[in-house]
Amino acid sequence: MTADVKKETLGFQTEAKQLLHLMIHSLYSNQEIFLRELISNASDAIDKLRFAALADESLLEGKGDYRVHVDVDKDANTITISDNGIGMNRDEVVEHLGTIAKSGTAAFMESLTGDQQKDSQLIGQFGVGFYSAFIVADRVEVHTRKAGEGAEDGVLWESHGESEFSVEPLEKAERGTSITLYLKDDCKEFAEDFRVRSVIKKYSDHISVPVMMVKPPAPPAEGEEAPENPDVEYEAVNEATALWTRGRTEISDEEYAEFYKHVSHDFDDPLTWSHNKVEGKLEYTSLLYLPKRAPFDMWTRDMARGLKLYVQRTFIMDDAEQFLPLYLRFVKGVVDSNDLPLNVSREILQQDASVDSMRSALTKRVLDMLSKLAKKESDDYAMFWKEFGQVLKEGPAEDFANKEKIASLLRFSTTHTDKEDQDQSLEDYVSRMQEKQEKIYYVVAENFNTAKSSPHLEVFRKKGIEVLLLSDRVDDWLMNHLQEFDGKQFQDVARGALDLDADSEEEKAEQEKLQKESEALVERLGKVLEDKVAEVRATARLTDSAACLVVGDFDMGAQMRRIMEQAGQPVPESKPILEVNPTHPLVSMLDQEADEDRFADLANIVFDQANLAEGGQLDDPAAYVGRLNKLLLEMSRA
Repeated sequence: MTADVKKETLGFQTEAKQLLHLMIHSLYSNQEIFLRELISNASDAIDKLRFAALADESLLEGKGDYRVHVDVDKDANTITISDNGIGMNRDEVVEHLGTIAKSGTAAFMESLTGDQQKDSQLIGQFGVGFYSAFIVADRVEVHTRKAGEGAEDGVLWESHGESEFSVEPLEKAERGTSITLYLKDDCKEFAEDFRVRSVIKKYSDHISVPVMMVKPPAPPAEGEEAPENPDVEYEAVNEATALWTRGRTEISDEEYAEFYKHVSHDFDDPLTWSHNKVEGKLEYTSLLYLPKRAPFDMWTRDMARGLKLYVQRTFIMDDAEQFLPLYLRFVKGVVDSNDLPLNVSREILQQDASVDSMRSALTKRVLDMLSKLAKKESDDYAMFWKEFGQVLKEGPAEDFANKEKIASLLRFSTTHTDKEDQDQSLEDYVSRMQEKQEKIYYVVAENFNTAKSSPHLEVFRKKGIEVLLLSDRVDDWLMNHLQEFDGKQFQDVARGALDLDADSEEEKAEQEKLQKESEALVERLGKVLEDKVAEVRATARLTDSAACLVVGDFDMGAQMRRIMEQAGQPVPESKPILEVNPTHPLVSMLDQEADEDRFADLANIVFDQANLAEGGQLDDPAAYVGRLNKLLLEMSRA
């Protein structure tokens, strides 16, 4: 006979002391966060009163001047955060401060209509921010009285951050809440005026409510003594402006420029900016800036990058990297949204669809900003490109979705101008393409002069075909990810066999004839250089040079190979292809050389010279010098 087992539903049990300890010591990584949380709570309390007073003005008790006060007492080792907001009665104190993760703000938000929620500036949502006080304090007192109730209805709440708290009546004339933290011995820094001011400026500079602190007394005039009991005068520590929350028409260019300097710590004005408010499924405000100059640590791995993240004007983090890809790391600015998935401590931004959506939108906004700058302010864009062009070239590899848009922003040196200045766009190149030309040609080299003088360009210059001259370290990497533009394929002039679209049938027939006549020479060279080259072949791509090296269709480019070798990275084994110009006098002399040793020396010299012409390094420079000197001596005796 089986026992009758009934299904039961049981509630989770909580060990309050352990939970509090976990929250105090695990949620927050930074001690100073407590001040942000308590000031945010004070701001929420004021915002709640503002809404409530719309229906019942008597709640203001004749005082509608909203303030948050922060007072420090170095002697007593305390810090007090006070507000004249909605306050709490005894039941609310027990409910909100005595129940962990009970958010009064979240409950209040639920009671508001859609329009009211949009208008609100409430910050707190989790109901745990208050307990951050115990990170720095071993005892916390809360003095509070709800707006509209009598002075005798005040409440005193007290706790040591353990499993218990006490509540007792309190006479309190002023509405609102005052929280006093009795600081731990190792947290005395938060009883220092300058330290508290710096934290407020960092985290709460832009909240809408002024945060007041006692104004430091002015130094006495020469010959005078400081008064024993000077008058206490308060001043606002925070700016309380949050420029990004204002309408664009309300903000002058000077204000935008000044705010940029505040955000970026840059001395120069920004090149341009974009200020935008998005409403709909996701609601956020962004203010993005393009700097004039690259920071000194642009290429440092640990470079601080990303946007400043705010939630309802309250600072969350300095370098929110999630909103822009790495190739836009030079952008500075602010993002403010209440729709983001922050962790409970509001120190970590969690990845989800809303963050991805904002990242996509902000990336497109920056690219649109750059496109506008390139079209309307070409001089400014040239300045931008000089500073950040190499960073933008990382884009096609990182951002496939915007590859075409990034490509239109790229600038290059070309044989059209033969100048080192990178001022030619791909659109410019395409507009100048010859009638039968179907490809965009480019050459990659160690530096501009090497690219400009590359033997691979000889036939292109002869036919008047423009070639991109690439010499930045990132260029080979870029072209591996940029396969086409405007329907035109990119073609490395130093890779694979040359097949020019512009060649006539007569020219192609002449090339075939030349190759057939050079078969014997090609075979001899192939045997001598078999350890160095994959293949030797006659070419029509050269007009002035004796030979050049060509990379196989599927082999790594010479520039990329050099970069990886310098970085200590392994590179796949591969040999170049040697292409010789049968019409060149040196090659003709080779063809007629009967002495095999002399032929071998000349062949190796031709190979080494082709290597040097493209900016390569010789495996055995001494051997090259020896062969060259031997040849010169023989010529001098002749």
